[in-house]
Amino acid sequence: MGLRNFFKNKTVLVTGHTGFKGAWLSIWLNEMGANVIGYALDPYYKNSVFELSKLAGKITDIRGDIRDIGKLKKVFKAHRPQIVVHLAAQSLLRLSYDIPRATFETNVMGTINIIECLKEYRPKSIVLVTSDKCYKNVEQKKGYTETDLLSDRDPYSCSKGCAEMAVQSYRNSFGLKMATARAGNVIGGGDWAPDRLVPDIIRSLKKGARIKIRNPRAVRPWQFVLEPLSGYLILAKEQYEGKDLSGGWNFGPDRTSIVSVKSLAEMIVDEWGGGEMLVQKDSSNKHEAQLLYLDCSRSKSKLKWKPLMNMKKTVKYIVEWYKNYGAGDTYKLCAEQIKRYEGLMRKAGRHT
Repeated sequence: MGLRNFFKNKTVLVTGHTGFKGAWLSIWLNEMGANVIGYALDPYYKNSVFELSKLAGKITDIRGDIRDIGKLKKVFKAHRPQIVVHLAAQSLLRLSYDIPRATFETNVMGTINIIECLKEYRPKSIVLVTSDKCYKNVEQKKGYTETDLLSDRDPYSCSKGCAEMAVQSYRNSFGLKMATARAGNVIGGGDWAPDRLVPDIIRSLKKGARIKIRNPRAVRPWQFVLEPLSGYLILAKEQYEGKDLSGGWNFGPDRTSIVSVKSLAEMIVDEWGGGEMLVQKDSSNKHEAQLLYLDCSRSKSKLKWKPLMNMKKTVKYIVEWYKNYGAGDTYKLCAEQIKRYEGLMRKAGRHT
């Protein structure tokens, strides 16, 4: 059964649905006919995908903090989700240096609160999203596999590693079948977070200002937002249908999409049709990895998932979104990009 037929009429709880990835996932699920229950704080950024797409009127929109276990339990009891995709998080590495305690509270205890609800209400399929930053990064050229060491490098990375360990503990202690998903540097239309390359570039281009680039030689595993989301959906479907897929799953790009910060900036400027860059020294002393790559062999072999978009196509989709989001129906713009991506999935013989 393809994804569209599978998710039709399924009740899916998405935490973090007002965020960048959460909003895109909620739109995709809504397009497939799922009964989407969103649980999250208010959107952090003006012109968010959530607000521009008027998603609140299309799904069940619940505002709440994942640190509030009492409210979480009420949501689980009222809606009895069949599938849970947990995306809510403090997701900014550099911000974690400024708010380390809140980062750990949200990413570790928030995740544990979700698991406590899972333990009580037992949905059929569970995908808990962490990050590629959960790995202890030793700047190695070979990709990190799901069994590699976890990170203690900075508050954000460590919080994601701790969340992974908490999930493993609950698996071992209570027999909960839970999958965790780890993606690379996700980019796409509607991301406005500070200290992220694509939003910083777009803001500068729209103002006609010079684009300030820090760490130009840093190499990142860039991937279009729908790439890892397709992995989460496949993982959720396969679990629901009875496969025990407990453990970690990498959903990262192919090596051809692992390019430097400077290279990606140049590609966006070229696609945009103009712009000037200024390389600026980063004096903040906030550590950022120079190289990080995920080995996705497990996802490719067991889930038949693989990345479908190269950097040229990814940049084309991104620039298209940012040039057109204010000119019409943003929900339709997102839905059209999802539809085109589903076409790539069909062409590749994948799950549609």
